[in-house]
Amino acid sequence: MYSAHGVGYETYCRKHEIRMRIEKSRQQDYLKSQRMIADIGRKLRI
Repeated sequence: MYSAHGVGYETYCRKHEIRMRIEKSRQQDYLKSQRMIADIGRKLRI
């Protein structure tokens, strides 16, 4: 947790603002990866 987000797990659990910031970042990374997978899938079907 600390190496990926710069925050320890205990702080993540206690601080709502930090937890929301990290979860928003995770959501954006997930959506970005899903778009990349979809693009690759479309290119392979051509």
